[in-house]
Amino acid sequence: MGLIQVMKHLEDIKEVGHGIAVAFVATVYGVGSANIFFLPAANKLRARLREAVALQETLLEGVVGIVEGLNPTLIRLKLESFDPRREQPRPKAVRPALAARSAPAPGPSPGAPAS
Repeated sequence: MGLIQVMKHLEDIKEVGHGIAVAFVATVYGVGSANIFFLPAANKLRARLREAVALQETLLEGVVGIVEGLNPTLIRLKLESFDPRREQPRPKAVRPALAARSAPAPGPSPGAPAS
């Protein structure tokens, strides 16, 4: 609205100043409302949509498994893999004996001539 006033009243400098001030205030209100209300609301809606889509994918996978006649335990394992809150299994640590065999021993190698 403020820039339209500026363009209408280019001949009157008072009206130009007033129009620029209105345009500036409108811009500040727009940026403030976007950051305080609209962007957080959009992020919340986006998160809810992702959850809904994940639930639908899980349901579809379960129904497909039932229709295909898969083992119920296999279906359960497949469906559990969709749960993001489920704790992922940690990789097993390398056994110390195996790590010691693969690392070179300090000092001279066996069979090396002694000096």
